[in-house]
Amino acid sequence: MPLLLAATLIASGAALLSGAAPAAAATCPTTASGGASVPFRTVEAECSATNGAAVGPDYSQASIASEASGRQAVRIGQGQYVEFTLPAAANSINVHYNLPDGSSGRLSVYVNGTKLGSGLSVTSRYMYIDTGWIPGAKTHHFFDDSRLLLGQNLGAGAKVRVQADGGDVGQATIDLADFEQVGGAAAQPANSLSVTDYGATANDSSDDTQAFRNAISAAKSQGKTVWIPSGRFEIPSALQVDQVTIRGAGPWYTTLHGNNIFNNGGASGNIKLYDFAIFGDVTERNDGSPDNGFHGVLGNGSVVQNLWIQDTKCGLWLMNGASSNLTIANNRIIDTMADGVNFDGAVTNSTLSNNYLRNNGDDGLALWSNGQADSGNSLTNNTVVQPNLANGIALYGGSDNSISGNLVQDTNALGGGILVANRFNSVPLGGTITVSNNATLRAGALDPNWQFGVGALWFDARDQAITGVTINVTNFKAIDSPYEAIQFIDGNGAGKTIQGITINGATVQGVGTFVLQSQTQGTVSVSNVTASRVGVVGTYNCPYPSSIPKMTFNGSGNSGYSGTWGDCATWPPPNSGPPAPPSSGTNLARGKAISASGSQGGFPPGNANDGNADSYWESTNNAFPQSLTVDLGQGYAINKVVLKLPPSSAWGARTQTLTIQGSNDGNSWSTLVGSRGYTFDPASGNTASVSFGTTTQRFVRLTFTGNTGWPAGQVSEFEVDMA
Repeated sequence: MPLLLAATLIASGAALLSGAAPAAAATCPTTASGGASVPFRTVEAECSATNGAAVGPDYSQASIASEASGRQAVRIGQGQYVEFTLPAAANSINVHYNLPDGSSGRLSVYVNGTKLGSGLSVTSRYMYIDTGWIPGAKTHHFFDDSRLLLGQNLGAGAKVRVQADGGDVGQATIDLADFEQVGGAAAQPANSLSVTDYGATANDSSDDTQAFRNAISAAKSQGKTVWIPSGRFEIPSALQVDQVTIRGAGPWYTTLHGNNIFNNGGASGNIKLYDFAIFGDVTERNDGSPDNGFHGVLGNGSVVQNLWIQDTKCGLWLMNGASSNLTIANNRIIDTMADGVNFDGAVTNSTLSNNYLRNNGDDGLALWSNGQADSGNSLTNNTVVQPNLANGIALYGGSDNSISGNLVQDTNALGGGILVANRFNSVPLGGTITVSNNATLRAGALDPNWQFGVGALWFDARDQAITGVTINVTNFKAIDSPYEAIQFIDGNGAGKTIQGITINGATVQGVGTFVLQSQTQGTVSVSNVTASRVGVVGTYNCPYPSSIPKMTFNGSGNSGYSGTWGDCATWPPPNSGPPAPPSSGTNLARGKAISASGSQGGFPPGNANDGNADSYWESTNNAFPQSLTVDLGQGYAINKVVLKLPPSSAWGARTQTLTIQGSNDGNSWSTLVGSRGYTFDPASGNTASVSFGTTTQRFVRLTFTGNTGWPAGQVSEFEVDMA
């Protein structure tokens, strides 16, 4: 579902935050564990041999790279290639690619230097989608997939090259390739009826709908399974199913082609769909048309397993009545125009597990309690990659649902990683919501309506306050979040309350702005959160409207982001992505939490690490000793401190006497450099550098006992260098 925002919140006076990232050579992106166990291995193009050009990294909305896995890819033209090295045995390839709008054709495939007779069919037909009715949406959905059985079994280390030869498409952008060892086509099971016995013919353009209907009717009446052999079958008119099992020869072998294969206005259940592919031909998003792989009700006790669904509007959209005790597992749902799977109300006690979703045009997995609550459901061990217009996983209302063991990666505009919210007129959140053992990777984005970031994990009281519910978050991991890691907001800007949330145990490894960002009121508990590579240290706790109370944060055991962002009138400096791990010589102190024993009015401690050598901190006058302390956010190996005064001839030379100390807890201190005088001379840049033996410290403190130029400690830049 898209993010919307009241105009009043847009006009709050906040500085705009740019989503663009500077161009850079492509490198292998960070990976994360968790999510679905899949039968294929993914290899990124930017990690492979190529004579093409790097694309990205880039986080800005509507750029090709922003919708690529890892936010980067490789562009190839005529004669150029990406050559993948297989990490494991495989006999197939599935390439995630982009073409210029209006292009189609093929890309050549080479195996260990030998060109295959059949290449990859590629087209831009399912790319470049516009949804002008969604505020903030831009042209999006830039990638699609093309798969090919290689006709031979390859071992780990084999080379598979994708190349634009003469006669192929003139240009393509390759994001990644999936390599899989596909087993043979399954044989017709016992006690089954084949659709070919009822007139269906594979691999032609004839309409097979009636043959399928006849086979389904006969199988149901005889208590048998419907069998679909290898081949492509045309289903232009939807099938209705109930109390029947349909099985294919495998998703690489059996393909049903149509925009809405199954459409149930009602069903009692016991529907079993196994082992086939659904390929649609949906080229635009029309929310008034049921262009979904499965649309409607599944009833009680149904199973959807091992399907490959591609190029439909949605994979599965469940509505039209109650469904319960469902198992939706081991499916691959890719390149949909909207949601991967949506429980559109009245789905209970069901499991979504071990599904892999990529390039969905809205939420990857959504429970939308629309009219009736979705309750007692488990979303377990799923992987969602690059939903390009909403969230990876979203709970819109509902009760007693669980999100556990999932991985959400590379989300784009109008959504975040995992969302728990009262939105879209949903039945309010209730009971106990469990969010456990989930990981996000590069999740969250700049929202084009709000012009601030959306979190990797976020909570939204947009329609009504989040109260009367218990929400437990445990063992959450956020890696390389472009903006904030955890967010609390009323998306309508009315300041509705959020409470009942307990976060106990989270790891934040790289975040572009804040670890915690609250923009509404309430009380939540946050404990045992550890953070590193933090873009902006401190908690953003600035409610909108400003007349309401700030969020109250309870809890303990947190580290790496202490303090509070002090300027609610502006956003921090733009940060286009999470900061990279620091390297030797990096100034670790810039922008970090800094405090002083005292300050002269107008010269606060923040002036000493803001990157501006013309502004400075000055301690309380005539009151030595005075101290200035910076919190690096975590322990780092350091070996140098650089101190500066404004580089101006208006500053006469002076000597300041001070001691440098370090600490890892802010309480126990060790002396790094004993008391001595340091001369600051404007003729040589008003700078003093102090080197010492490498030591690991989180806090660094300067204690001033004298200044020959003024009766106070003075620093315009306090730098701490990584060893």
